[in-house]
Amino acid sequence: MLANLTGDIVGRARSLVKRFGDFTAVDGIDFDVRRGEIFGFLGPNGSGKTTTIRMMLGLLTPTEGEVEVLGIPVAKHPDKIRPHIGYMSQRFSLYNDLTVMQNLRFYGRVYGLRNAQLKERIQHAISMAGLQGHENSRTRDLAGGWRQRLALGAAILHRPQVVFLDEPTAGVDPVSRRAFWDLLYNLVSEGITVFVTTHYMDEAEHCNPLAFIQRGKLIAHGSPQEIKSEMMSGQVFEIATNDAATTIKTLREMELPLEEIALHGSLVHVTAQNIEELRAPINQQLEEAGVVVQNMAVIEPSLEDVFIASMRDVD
Repeated sequence: MLANLTGDIVGRARSLVKRFGDFTAVDGIDFDVRRGEIFGFLGPNGSGKTTTIRMMLGLLTPTEGEVEVLGIPVAKHPDKIRPHIGYMSQRFSLYNDLTVMQNLRFYGRVYGLRNAQLKERIQHAISMAGLQGHENSRTRDLAGGWRQRLALGAAILHRPQVVFLDEPTAGVDPVSRRAFWDLLYNLVSEGITVFVTTHYMDEAEHCNPLAFIQRGKLIAHGSPQEIKSEMMSGQVFEIATNDAATTIKTLREMELPLEEIALHGSLVHVTAQNIEELRAPINQQLEEAGVVVQNMAVIEPSLEDVFIASMRDVD
């Protein structure tokens, strides 16, 4: 039995396992979530992120292990945590045939809000989402970024202590994603704890702490800087050339101790031990392949570099 949560801890998982038949979706993970932080849960699709968040919400029962939210054993008393948490799913959980105002009224009443309190919370949500003047617009007619902010507003109408966001920016344009993260910072400044799943590496940089999950297992946990320093043993070359595809093909054919070769936009990242010693042979091989090397420099590993290396270690 887990001990009661005290101090700043608002969520805790211990030896958490979820199996579906012979498939293990979550495999013995442990973590703590502390008050007022943005806890990032990073992993590719199918890694176990959504299954974990559903167990924390009481929507799925763990096969093994335990999870508590706000000191409450979730599997035993899911009804007790729901008034104190918010949830925004991947599909935003909005009714597309309803207007902005109708959606907010519906969710407000579900959360038990009435009369003047409901009106005040709805106005706050509309202001936060930047939807003034669109109160009577049908949700399906809103742009993706506005639907996203409306869904967040609906999830926090009752002012929860913890809000769970499952891939909240999937399919949303970069400008709207940045605006959404500004809203999350505002929530944290108001004392709300945010638990967010994502597969976007740039978003992961804004989380603290951050946990990597792959094939149901936690493979890293800590601040972004701690994960970079602890999980990345090699160094990274960032190579800019006139032909990234040929660069990658040539590097993969070289008989050099290169640990990882990956495309980052139009740039190529190469990971290896003592990588400066490999600069000359890499440059020579690329030139012989007809590749024009525009720049080659050792850089600080990005979270994407670290995540790729971590997944390689798991494999």
